[in-house]
Amino acid sequence: MHDRLRALHDRLDAHGQAHVLRFADALDDASAAAFADELEALDLPRLSRLIDSVLGHAPEEHAGDLAPPEMIDWGVDDARDAAARAAGAELLAAGKVGAFLVAGGQGTRLGYDGPKGRYPIGPLTRRSLFAYHAHRVLATSRRYGAALPFYVMTSRANHESTVAAFEEAGWFGLERDQVFFLVQGMLPAVDRDGKLLLADRGALSMSPDGHGGCFRALDVSGALDDMASRGLEQLFYFQVDNPLAQVFDPLFIGHHVQAGAEMSTKVVEKSDPGEKVGVLARRDGRTCLLEYSDLDAELAAARDDDGRLRFRAGNIAIHVLDVGFARTIARQGELPVHRADKKVPCLDEQGTLVQPGEPNAIKMEMFVFDALPLAERSVTQVVPREDEFAPVKNAEGQDSPATSEAALVDQAKRWMEAAGLQPPSGPAEVGPLFALDQASFRDNLTRSDLGPVFDRPA
Repeated sequence: MHDRLRALHDRLDAHGQAHVLRFADALDDASAAAFADELEALDLPRLSRLIDSVLGHAPEEHAGDLAPPEMIDWGVDDARDAAARAAGAELLAAGKVGAFLVAGGQGTRLGYDGPKGRYPIGPLTRRSLFAYHAHRVLATSRRYGAALPFYVMTSRANHESTVAAFEEAGWFGLERDQVFFLVQGMLPAVDRDGKLLLADRGALSMSPDGHGGCFRALDVSGALDDMASRGLEQLFYFQVDNPLAQVFDPLFIGHHVQAGAEMSTKVVEKSDPGEKVGVLARRDGRTCLLEYSDLDAELAAARDDDGRLRFRAGNIAIHVLDVGFARTIARQGELPVHRADKKVPCLDEQGTLVQPGEPNAIKMEMFVFDALPLAERSVTQVVPREDEFAPVKNAEGQDSPATSEAALVDQAKRWMEAAGLQPPSGPAEVGPLFALDQASFRDNLTRSDLGPVFDRPA
């Protein structure tokens, strides 16, 4: 066995994982060195805790503790919203907010070969998801006269292609130093006895650690230190698959900072009790998120006196995070790890690669919303679904490219009608560099702007 791997044997054995070295004698020098790098990078005590967690039984949760969260409904209190919007705008103009895009996924489920952010979603321009988000960062920077930073979390699988997408597009008009890339962490897959699995004789079977791993990634990448050097106070978190995400929304940021909140969430009203979306709730005085599968049918269907669902705050994965809170979670907190039983190709005892027909392994991942109960104060902001949530998750049906493009077209036509224009019979599209919202769409129109594409150069 190669010297570095031999030195690792006792450390691995102390945690019951020395079996991963059973084929080490057959490795060449380069493969052995790469395997040693991978094994030395493991935090074995932490990994053992995580494995114990997914192998054990989660503590029982009692539905009786649950209550709906306090929500700031859309357009109910104009004076309050105006004050919040002004507070958010002030923070943006001072350059105190950064954008944080979670973009580690591939477009596999869409039949697309490459990072999901490269997927062309513009109804007429075929503008990519990356372009929608980057152009909103650029347009907001121009609006407030501040070069607002853009943090992009990739994964091992798509990092190089993601960086290339920005380079090919000339950074989408942003300054190079506005964009900071970081790579999502990985966790090994284990069998049902908690034993690490091998992808080949010199490599573990690894998978991304979930969007909850973003806190750790922000720390180890140096992103949190970069934020400190820029004087950032808040971080606007969103995911790549939603082209309607209103990046740097001053109203949401303002409500968050005025409440002194540490982590806040945008939600849309659930369309029906059976909609498969997590919902926000309150438990023991803290905001939390319940997966739709964890909310029993009776609670899911319960209604207020006005007939609206009691638990209607549907999560759309948009948050504002206090930067100090994010640092605390990264360095002191350990978010719960969730178990997913999956089919994972791996080596058997003889070193033969097995392609399982049934789930044979446990993948571990963390979810960002599990940080919500750790926040002493939190804001839940309700927003209109039609203006802020049209994710691209499935190849067909609900939350597909077809439904997302339709939402973009619908928004463009509504903005045209509100501005006194006649929408076309076919598709229409408004680029973020033309307008960030309905009001700016109207204000930015000139006599030559007739559509159906409303755009501005980067």
